[in-house]
Amino acid sequence: MRSELFSAENLEKESAQPGLRLQNSKLLKAELNGEFMARQGAMVAYQGNVQFEALGSGGLGKFIKQKLTGEGVPLMRVRGQGDVFLADRAADVHLIDLEQGDALSINGTNVLAFDSTLQYDVKMVGGAGMMSNAGLFNCVFTGYGRIAVTTKGTPVVLSVDQPTYVDPQAAICWSANLQTGYHRAEQLGLGTLLGRTTGERYTMSFAGQGFVVVQPSEEFLGGGIGGAGAGQQSGQSGGLLGNILGN
Repeated sequence: MRSELFSAENLEKESAQPGLRLQNSKLLKAELNGEFMARQGAMVAYQGNVQFEALGSGGLGKFIKQKLTGEGVPLMRVRGQGDVFLADRAADVHLIDLEQGDALSINGTNVLAFDSTLQYDVKMVGGAGMMSNAGLFNCVFTGYGRIAVTTKGTPVVLSVDQPTYVDPQAAICWSANLQTGYHRAEQLGLGTLLGRTTGERYTMSFAGQGFVVVQPSEEFLGGGIGGAGAGQQSGQSGGLLGNILGN
């Protein structure tokens, strides 16, 4: 049988080391000898002795936060020995290695899989989201390990060494130490009063030293699995959130 389909670039990539790695730009391969965490429903194929265990949002506290904020990662624990392939609607997959002391704030809808050595929590995004359609909450990852994130298209990584502004729906992740806020991009005027709009009313602002990853696509937030989409919910749950988040 002959076909370009069977070319070397499409054959399964093998490695002697377990862990998360790219099979190609849109497919994650986990060479499993132990366990890792993944988004529920992300598995597209596996080989070997592998078990999948649903974890909800990763614990009762995260489950409550996800229900109140709309943010979180519906997780499953993947354990055993074998090869597991994961994807998310043909989105581009990127690997990020975190070291001790690193902290990454990321939109929950863009989390594909991560090492079980990493910890994450749902945190309020300071100053952002009140005046836009973006969510008020993101997932903050810390610890030592690898995380796979997805983007719609090839992203740009902006170094925040001057005032930086990003469409909230295009911001994938950023250094958790950055100061965030919101900025009115659209100027008020007669056109605004007549109902005209540029479609760029508010942007997220970033200050400090770090980076922001921006995808060439705007997510439509607030639906489906736990992504940033709490703008319309924040007024309903603000008091209870304050008690649960505690920070």
